Amino acid sequence: MSALYPKINDVLYIQLDTGDEKEAKIVYKSRISDMDDESMYMEVPLQEGTGRLKKLFIGDELSAYFLSEGGVKNYFNSYVLSHHEDIIRLVRIKKPDPDQITKVQRRSFLRVQAELEVAVIAKDGTQFLTKTDDVGGGGVSFHLKPGQSISEGSLLTCWVLIPYKNGAVEHVPFEGEVVRVKQLPTNRSIVMLKFNHIVDMERQKLIRYCFERQFDFRNR
Repeated sequence: MSALYPKINDVLYIQLDTGDEKEAKIVYKSRISDMDDESMYMEVPLQEGTGRLKKLFIGDELSAYFLSEGGVKNYFNSYVLSHHEDIIRLVRIKKPDPDQITKVQRRSFLRVQAELEVAVIAKDGTQFLTKTDDVGGGGVSFHLKPGQSISEGSLLTCWVLIPYKNGAVEHVPFEGEVVRVKQLPTNRSIVMLKFNHIVDMERQKLIRYCFERQFDFRNR
């Protein structure tokens, strides 16, 4: 079913999932230079209209589409695997599975269900340890115990403990804003947090964990 894939020299239209609303609306153009079983190699993307080159970092998530016959948009989500110096600089991105190429755009970060330990410090000094419900490149959600309360719009300082498959463990610090508090029937609630300050390198650690997990789910 390789007809589903773009061809060499096809143009890719790309939007980045950086968690920044303004950035997420910008469309970049690139061209596919090469492809193998695992990856697509594309030129460094240019911003439409301005011609500004967009520097991509390893682990950056993108939502891309290419046009097939009749101008049909074919969307897929991917992420940056590495950089390559050929005659020109190329960016190697993950080649999607054929069934992940759709006619509908799926924005938003990858989210995976995960029970990770997270330490939370509120502005009033309240501190507690809890477990996440899910994590992603744009935020996390975590459980509140009965009797604990956090209001929407609060800013929290947190760090989450991330265990990788190879046995390494990372502490990822971030600051997040409470977007929503969802009440569960069990008298507990889940706090949904979006990052409003996280160092890029720390975000990559989270995204790497998400891709490892997603891979596990897929291979079950």
